[in-house]
Amino acid sequence: MLKFENVSKVFNGGFKAVDSVSFDIPEGEFLVLIGPSGSGKSTTMKMINQMVPHTSGTISINGNDIKKLNASELRRNIGYVIQQIGLFPHYTIEKNIAIVPELNGWSKEDIKVRVKELMTLVGLDPEVFSTRYPKELSGGQQQRVGVARALASNPEVILMDEPFGALDPITREQLQLELISLQRKLKKTIVFVTHDMDEALKLGDRIAIMKDGKLLQLDTPEKILHEPSHGFVEEFIGKHRITQNPELMPVAAVMTEKVVTAQAGFSPSKALLMTRQHKITSLIIVDDQGAFTGLVSAYRLIKSVDTIETIAEIMEAPEAVLSISATAKDAIVMMSNAQYGIIPVLDETQKVSGLVTRGTLLSALSSQWTELEEVNE
Repeated sequence: MLKFENVSKVFNGGFKAVDSVSFDIPEGEFLVLIGPSGSGKSTTMKMINQMVPHTSGTISINGNDIKKLNASELRRNIGYVIQQIGLFPHYTIEKNIAIVPELNGWSKEDIKVRVKELMTLVGLDPEVFSTRYPKELSGGQQQRVGVARALASNPEVILMDEPFGALDPITREQLQLELISLQRKLKKTIVFVTHDMDEALKLGDRIAIMKDGKLLQLDTPEKILHEPSHGFVEEFIGKHRITQNPELMPVAAVMTEKVVTAQAGFSPSKALLMTRQHKITSLIIVDDQGAFTGLVSAYRLIKSVDTIETIAEIMEAPEAVLSISATAKDAIVMMSNAQYGIIPVLDETQKVSGLVTRGTLLSALSSQWTELEEVNE
């Protein structure tokens, strides 16, 4: 689908931002580019739509060398979402989404149908938001418009440059989940730049780690965590380093005991207020005796706050649950199937002893790895 062959970018003055990078992205893959500031990740992505022309090598889409294509037409057929969103402030939301189809010569009727379809797809009621202007929307709503605009002409490739970096944690989590859901439906080829390893682990089918313009490793999240192929990759993922013997670590060593609980009879507005006060993205639901019954995400609360009376109506029973006798290895294996990246840990009475998240798991493993290194020195 998308192919880089020995691609380099040298800016005026001789600075080599990207150094002979080669990789393939198959159709429908979600690839995340990550690395420290100045690693070349954003430049690599921007070369795909010729926002930054490459100096040498070949970039091709479906076998077509992009340098032989008209740059304007190329960009119209590649979706592009950025952190700053870039909506036109004096255009309505409908007009902002319709820009690329209009440039591509779509009929007014087709454009109207497409805009309505996309607004519904990204969770914005067309009857409510079509005639509003960007300044009348929240940051999360504006970013949804940005995603809808990127999808407007039904492009094969979508480029996303740290699109959620400026959002608050709950909104960011919500949009990440919506993007995962959209990708499952649409199967687009997505190249996503981020500086957040947790975001990369959550979203990417594969992750490409870059440094000083070089591609150091491109693998699945699991392979990068378990088998970093370069010393810098080990250093960069830091807290994401997997220790050699996680089966010897009790699950209590990789969980947090800070658990925010609610009861199924709570109103959605009360539950949502709790998530915001505690800066969390999910609530653990318990019964009158404190026994675990399920969880509810802030994402679902926001979607349902005006349509339900109690959170029991949207409470979910997670597939991934561990007993307090489990090990860190059990948590590692289970994490890929953990709903919202959370694994409740239950004691013998089914009360919640703690939670394992990607962050607590990897931070704890990193701490133990550091201790092992200090012992060996």
